[in-house]
Amino acid sequence: MAGKFNKRFYRSDSLHDLFLDKGKEASETNQWLFEVSHEAANKVGGIYTVIRSKCNVTVEEWGDQYCLLGPYKEHQARTEIEPFEYPEGSVFHAVVSSLREQGWKVVTGRWLVDGNPQIILFDVGSASWKMNEMKDELWNLAGIGIPNPDVECNDAVVFGYMVAEFLQQFRNRLPEFTDGPPRMVAHFHEWLAGVGLILARLRKIDLATVFTTHATLLGRFLCAGNTDFYNNLPYFNIDEEAGKRQIYHRYCMERASTHLCHTFTTVSEITGLEAEHLLKRKPDIVTPNGLNVKKFSALHEFQNLHALSKAKINDFVRGHFYGHFDFNLDKTLYFFIAGRYEFGNKGADIFIESLSRLNHYLKSSGSDVTVVAFMIFPTKTNNFNVESLRGHAVTKTLKDSIEDIQKKIGSRMFEICMTGRLPESTELLTREDNVRLKRCIYSMQRSCLPPITTHNVVNDGEDPVLRSLRRCHLFNDKSDRVKVVFHPEFLSHTNPLLGMDYEEFVRGCHMGVFPSYYEPWGYTPAECTVMGIPSMTTNLSGFGCFMSEHIADPMSYGIYIVDRRSIGLEDSIRELAKYMYDFTRLNRRQRIIQRNRTERLSDLLDWRNLGIYYRRARQLALHAVYPEMAVSEEHGGRMSYPRPLSEPPSPTTSRSTTPAPSEIGSDDEVDDEEEASWVRNANGMYTLQYR
Repeated sequence: MAGKFNKRFYRSDSLHDLFLDKGKEASETNQWLFEVSHEAANKVGGIYTVIRSKCNVTVEEWGDQYCLLGPYKEHQARTEIEPFEYPEGSVFHAVVSSLREQGWKVVTGRWLVDGNPQIILFDVGSASWKMNEMKDELWNLAGIGIPNPDVECNDAVVFGYMVAEFLQQFRNRLPEFTDGPPRMVAHFHEWLAGVGLILARLRKIDLATVFTTHATLLGRFLCAGNTDFYNNLPYFNIDEEAGKRQIYHRYCMERASTHLCHTFTTVSEITGLEAEHLLKRKPDIVTPNGLNVKKFSALHEFQNLHALSKAKINDFVRGHFYGHFDFNLDKTLYFFIAGRYEFGNKGADIFIESLSRLNHYLKSSGSDVTVVAFMIFPTKTNNFNVESLRGHAVTKTLKDSIEDIQKKIGSRMFEICMTGRLPESTELLTREDNVRLKRCIYSMQRSCLPPITTHNVVNDGEDPVLRSLRRCHLFNDKSDRVKVVFHPEFLSHTNPLLGMDYEEFVRGCHMGVFPSYYEPWGYTPAECTVMGIPSMTTNLSGFGCFMSEHIADPMSYGIYIVDRRSIGLEDSIRELAKYMYDFTRLNRRQRIIQRNRTERLSDLLDWRNLGIYYRRARQLALHAVYPEMAVSEEHGGRMSYPRPLSEPPSPTTSRSTTPAPSEIGSDDEVDDEEEASWVRNANGMYTLQYR
């Protein structure tokens, strides 16, 4: 029997450690890597997280042969960059000095993130006086015209020209400072960095290029317009749709970058399908997004953090629901959804609808479980809700009063016991103490229901979340088993109501719910996973597709994947409501087991494993330009998780609610290894296959 189960993998050994030599190999072979993005040291969206978290593993592989290129944003650079000047006699010093002689402002330094990579930032304003010449050249070379009113595109053109000029001079001057034939690869992220790639190819600069799209431009616009996007994907008139939305020139920049690059990548299979139809090119390889995972030395540590963070959320709930606080916090579960305020794309619409169904299920079944659902979407507000502030004030008054009375009772008890007798109850709690406590209790009575939002939202009659909550009659009534809290700003430890950072808040919750319709990757469920918090996602998100590909039974590991692709909207809502209801039926031990399993998946999302996909993309590009450079066959630990051997945590009527221990092994068993190799599949994309 043991032989049958000896190939089980909960932890995946790093596929990448073999190549982490701090740039020794790259230096010896004269290889250079440049990564170009508008979000290098410039926090705008999710690409910033991708590049920032990937820096450490990239520096460990490339050392100082790796450099980031981005636009100079002074307010960001002040806190993100440690400035320094390159020493004379280096190729970087020669090229940067040459650009500065042209009147360009070029800032050099190291990014203050893990790995401390080199970074060069270009001030677009210092070269904008040549913008018309640049746009003329782009029209003459590529046939792409940029309208003057589009400021974002104008900046992208200037930035692209500055990057292309830097890369061209760097390549031309490398032989003066190094031995052997130089091999350069430049990796461009998103259409905003695409002009640099277009010019590098049309100017025939001797370097390999990689282009990654994290979400197609037209895809975002189409989904924002309530289009049946995925079912109509093959039938869109691309030029017409881009023209109607006045983004045709942007679309041309993105499509030109896609077709001119040597290696084209997307962050997920679902985005690859989107790119195939909208950009007319299949990705050569999928490069999933990872995180810089920091492991705990003991398994119980993240469980302890969950308990500490949950205690802080409990304090908020006591204050917010004062006067109607008739539910047991030990039987209360915290669900949440968070992200950009894209009501439909992020799945907030079906989340609220499913909460209404869940409320009905819990009341019909007579369940004593209460669910508090948090919705964290930033939107315009006037200020905090007065009722929310009052609730926390009266709760704090009660707590302070009780602590004061406790001290007095302790003092009285000590004095009476010193006389040689036990105190009577009337001697401990005096009449004055009773009056004080009664006043606190009476002050906590309220005639209105607890608010469904913590802030006064601007134009709340038109706010999509509040409108949906009202339509679904989720008003935090005493009879409701599902309570809702809309928090319309990002979390911060300086918040007077919910004084927690986002990471601390996530650790204290029981479930993250992200039923997105358009989500090329999905960092929110990934962050939940590495913190050991179960999450719900969809088969239209890159994260959901990635997990279903690598995990035999995702639900057993706390990853619930809702079908939003092959069934109707009503069926998706029912499925999501059923998943949430099933989760409420788990007992505490089952939830702990599931959190342990979820945390094990963090290895799967570690850049030390996922970085191998980026390495593969660079090798394919280098091989296309320099055929003598071989594309190596990588081998490493298996990135696959089978169904757990122990009893599944989902409750059923036919078996005990407590998971039975495995007869073969525990959840902590040591994993074996399998070999992995790259294989081109039927769609022409490279994937890892295991033997």
